[in-house]
Amino acid sequence: MKNFCRVFLFVALAFPLLLNAEEYVAIYDEAKIPAYELPDPLVFENGERVVSAADWAKRRAELMELFETHVYGKTVLGRPDEMRFETTKEPVPFLDGKATLSEIRIHFTDGEGPFLDLLLIKPKEIPEGGVPTFVALNFRGNHSIHPSTEISLSKSWVTENSKDRKLGVVLENRATEKARGFRGSRWPVEKIIDGGAALATFYYGDIDPDFHDEFQNGIHQLTGVPSADEWGSIGTWAWAASRVRDFLEEDADIDQNRVAVFGHSRLGKTALWAGAQDERFSLVISNNSGCGGAALSRRRIGERVSRINTSFPHWFCRNFREYNEEEAELPVDQHMLITLIAPRMVYVASAVGDTWADPKGEFLSAKHAGPVYELLGKSGVGVESQPDVHEPVGGTVRYHVRAGEHDVTDYDWEQYLKAIHDIPVKK
Repeated sequence: MKNFCRVFLFVALAFPLLLNAEEYVAIYDEAKIPAYELPDPLVFENGERVVSAADWAKRRAELMELFETHVYGKTVLGRPDEMRFETTKEPVPFLDGKATLSEIRIHFTDGEGPFLDLLLIKPKEIPEGGVPTFVALNFRGNHSIHPSTEISLSKSWVTENSKDRKLGVVLENRATEKARGFRGSRWPVEKIIDGGAALATFYYGDIDPDFHDEFQNGIHQLTGVPSADEWGSIGTWAWAASRVRDFLEEDADIDQNRVAVFGHSRLGKTALWAGAQDERFSLVISNNSGCGGAALSRRRIGERVSRINTSFPHWFCRNFREYNEEEAELPVDQHMLITLIAPRMVYVASAVGDTWADPKGEFLSAKHAGPVYELLGKSGVGVESQPDVHEPVGGTVRYHVRAGEHDVTDYDWEQYLKAIHDIPVKK
């Protein structure tokens, strides 16, 4: 029976992708990009021009509603009245005493309902005013970021593939002891601590397991099956980042003016949507987020809207499917998502080898968000063309493209550490 369930789940997950494998042809040739015109974030829906910060506040509300209705869906749950924080591991010495490690379970109900396990790693020495902090979503459980046995092994459902089974890190969709630190290359914890920052990370699957079952699991258990304009999984993961932010507000060790939200790939999409909704995040980091993240949808390079909605029908709201192969009909594009973060800092990062995510399209989104930042007295990327590899650009809007593939590297984290420390300290 267990083998049957595993095969059934694999087929359920893979069927949409297999169904479209023959008919979907990715475009990578710039010459084949269809002609497109980007909607202007500084023009109201009635055609009037945005000319002031007061105008922008109204236009921002328009854009937020458009993204809620057509892309990510409305967030249908706020901070639950029943939410509570349970310290499940008191701070213990970590990294040879240069840091402390603690674990907090964020409960969303009074009973046995959904919860989130937060891993919080701070420098031992906390500066006056608190320490800058990254709120970071991870893919495989908190235990996967570092081999320390002080980190509790996640008991939540995790994705399983043939490579995982061969390595023995996941068996029957549960993590094993061998999974400790197996994603550590993406999480240079010691570099983050040595760089004077804290890390607050959680497993996205605690909130909504990443497979499509018509929204019967995760936090959707509390809210029911979403309507066509209500949140999918990305919306729930973004919501969870804000609940972590709620917890950090109560921690005197945290510099409340320098809290970033970070995500890679689908979690980079999540970070952007979380940062758009929650203005308590002073830095928003999109690492290789691609389609539905930082990349312009109208370019239709690599992964397109039709492919992402077919392969992952649970990520976005159902209304987004209306734009499969019809990106030009979208009332928004992803540069507008970045404008929703203004005037706060945003960092968009690409990789040369990650053509599926359209690195140039990610840069263009960052660039075309610039006029809004400039209207608000901040700086954009400051260049007209995509910069060379390993040449970061920008001010309040930042961008880099690095060598390599779809991944997170030390180089990326070095730039993010610089960015979080560049946020002015409030006196």
